[in-house]
Amino acid sequence: MKKVFIYNILFLIFLNGFLFCAEKRVYITDRVSSNQLIIDGKVEDEAWNRVEWAGDFIQRTPYENEAPSQQTKFKILYDDKNIYFGFRAFDCDPDKITPITAPRDWFPGDWVEVNIDSYFDKRTAFSFTLSVSGVRGDEFISDDGDNWDTSWNPIWYGKTNIDEQGWTAEMKIPLNQLRYSDKEEQVWGIEVTRRIHREEERSVWQLITQDEPGWVSNFGELRGIKGIKPQRHVELLPYLVAKLERFEADENDPFYDGSSENFNIGLDGKIGVTTDLTLDMTINPDFGQVEADPSEINLTEFETYFSEKRPFFIEGNNILDYRLTSAITGGDFVSDNLFYSRRIGRKPRYYPDDYDYIDIPENSTILGAFKLSGKTKKGWSIGIMESITEKEIAEYEFDGQKEKVTVEPLTNYFVSRVIKDFNEGNSYLGGMFTSVNRNINDDHLNYLNKSAYSGGIDFLQQWNDKKYYLMATTAFSHIKGDEKAILEAQTGSARYFQRPDNNYVSVDSNRTSLSGYAGSVIFGKSSSSRIKYQTGVSCRSPGFEINDIGYMRRADQINQFTWIGYWINKPFGIFHKFSVNANQWCDWDFGGVNTSNAVNMNFHGTFKNNSNFGGGITRGFEYISNEILRGGPSAKRPGDWNGDFYFNSDGRKRINFSCGTNFGFGDNDNNSFNSYWTSLTIRPNNQLRLSVNPSYNKYEQNLEYVTTEEFENEDRFIFSSLFQETASLTFRADYCITPSFSIQYYGSPFISAGKFSNFKRITDPKADKYDDRFYTFSDEEIEYDVYNEEYQVDENLDGTTDYFIDNPDFNFKVFNSNLVIRWEFSPGSNLYLVWSQNRSGFISDGEFSYNNDMEDLFEIHPHNVFLVKINHWFSL
Repeated sequence: MKKVFIYNILFLIFLNGFLFCAEKRVYITDRVSSNQLIIDGKVEDEAWNRVEWAGDFIQRTPYENEAPSQQTKFKILYDDKNIYFGFRAFDCDPDKITPITAPRDWFPGDWVEVNIDSYFDKRTAFSFTLSVSGVRGDEFISDDGDNWDTSWNPIWYGKTNIDEQGWTAEMKIPLNQLRYSDKEEQVWGIEVTRRIHREEERSVWQLITQDEPGWVSNFGELRGIKGIKPQRHVELLPYLVAKLERFEADENDPFYDGSSENFNIGLDGKIGVTTDLTLDMTINPDFGQVEADPSEINLTEFETYFSEKRPFFIEGNNILDYRLTSAITGGDFVSDNLFYSRRIGRKPRYYPDDYDYIDIPENSTILGAFKLSGKTKKGWSIGIMESITEKEIAEYEFDGQKEKVTVEPLTNYFVSRVIKDFNEGNSYLGGMFTSVNRNINDDHLNYLNKSAYSGGIDFLQQWNDKKYYLMATTAFSHIKGDEKAILEAQTGSARYFQRPDNNYVSVDSNRTSLSGYAGSVIFGKSSSSRIKYQTGVSCRSPGFEINDIGYMRRADQINQFTWIGYWINKPFGIFHKFSVNANQWCDWDFGGVNTSNAVNMNFHGTFKNNSNFGGGITRGFEYISNEILRGGPSAKRPGDWNGDFYFNSDGRKRINFSCGTNFGFGDNDNNSFNSYWTSLTIRPNNQLRLSVNPSYNKYEQNLEYVTTEEFENEDRFIFSSLFQETASLTFRADYCITPSFSIQYYGSPFISAGKFSNFKRITDPKADKYDDRFYTFSDEEIEYDVYNEEYQVDENLDGTTDYFIDNPDFNFKVFNSNLVIRWEFSPGSNLYLVWSQNRSGFISDGEFSYNNDMEDLFEIHPHNVFLVKINHWFSL
């Protein structure tokens, strides 16, 4: 005990001297001859003796600046083709080391990690993580540590070994997986991190405090690499896919005979065009192993945002990211982006007006795509993507006659992005340009824009050791097409130019183009103290339109926002960390009308037992909505209260759980909702992980939009009360027999039912009194026709139906599942066996009964897809 005490005193003396006398640590490496090192995880080869161990790690979390519970040391060597890392992770109780096996990039159990800033630009780095179980993880780090891209999957090698002193590890990273300058002697930034799973402790070689602005810019340095040349490389990944589909046949449907078979080939590739730039390409890509999107019922006027899951469009996509507002708060603007990759290969949007049966492609075929990306030695980050989707043809039958029709034209998508770092990584100036060009040769497709262009310039300036920052973003858009296309853009949900009370823009049915602009300015304080804040303004002009290749919900808005947070990142009392935040935002349209006004308070904390919790409450004040009447006049909407709370137990435990709730209610009893969710995860052993996540949501709305009808040459905006219940359950099983062989299953039933009642028509949408804004139909004025499943409305009670309302009630149920067996039989080469299943059904009764609905769901005949995919990695 006395030795341990003396050791800790000596360490604290050293630590104090280090913190105040040395800003940067430096490691000096040495060259070895090729094939001198055997990667077996033991760090025993004679060549390792050419360099010294580096150690004296410092704890970063949970107890910053203190000695770690277990020490770590490492060595670095290199040759003409590779860089090597050897690690010794001491552990006084090796039996407690946690060797959890999981898929790549899950970062399970105990691990060591090295971050390499080979550009030495102090903003970007390559991260390599090796778990004690042998699981590899890799990420591309950008924005000085604000962005960690796990989709980057380089080829590298790693082995580990557990012994009586703890465990050891070796990494072999080919230099052609890194990017660096053509200099005789290299200086790279470097950081080494160790995680001790049982303590949830992370210690680092170069201390970077949690309050320190930036990550990469604070790395230590790696020196001694001399005479290496940048490695140009060519990687090819050809693939073969065999696909078999089985589904219920329809004897009346000539296109639905119960089976389908398909065989496909394609090629993915990665080519080092220069020492700085890499070309990624894909020809006839296949994404059959990708999991389906989550199910939902969308009753709003806006498109749902779905995250990207296709590997080609995920990997390295951070360079093409151009968010129009990088705000921590600020309402709907935070998802707006000039590039939304889900536009490429989307489902064809045209359906013929009359058909009995139709065979339409599920998605537009991507003929090919490439991405050119990298960073030059002069600090220019470059990203260019080009993609072409095929002209899609659907075949349909109507009145016994078969016809073919084009449902999506041949389309070209182009995206480019450049960013220039300067002022030692404290500033950057960037630009973005996108284009979409469609080859439209059919009149019925004239509702699509023939071409769409967008772009912008963004800027960041940081000062005072990156404590403070100023960001500015500008953007423009320009679409061209037939009068139908531009009319649809003017009257769509993003802008509704046709609103009768819109006195600053108007619909022009003869227009063949539409232009707009957007921008934002944000000032903030990032860290180095407990108080952080951000404030800014942003705007979207009425004509701004980027949805051909980007994502935007609303144009015609000016947004102001402010956020302030108080963060305690060091343990105190029962907490490891705690934060509380306050937010405020307001929106106006370009006519000066306040369309949103809200404040929020939220808090988040982590206990010392590693469980965490959080919650918040938002007050939305009465506002004017330009969208609720779907092209009608603006309408006054009641304010509301919304809240949420969540709790997560210690995720390191073999059994852990999470739970949470969201709730809200509107003024004037306009609406209310309650949702509850929980998650249970069980890890029976270090290879198997089971999780189940059920949720339930109840939603009541007094004024839910139904339809717009016409009576006596006036629009009738029909609303009703809605009672909706939704239940879903997601089950996952991940069985990783080895880091290269895994079995993963995902299954998710989803049920949602909504019942509409007490139909109303809007009478005075901006009336001060809530009840004066609408009129509720009496039983004499509205009657349900069971045979035709529609409501008949007789407003003037003359005995004649004035208009009809289709029954909006719904009961939608769906089950999606995905079983993927993956074997990486050699580095970069994989065999996939995939079974996907879908069951879906719809009835218009609006009744919700979980047991009956689940029983009915699994009586629906499934649509099964069986797929075998094999690819093989070649390096030239």
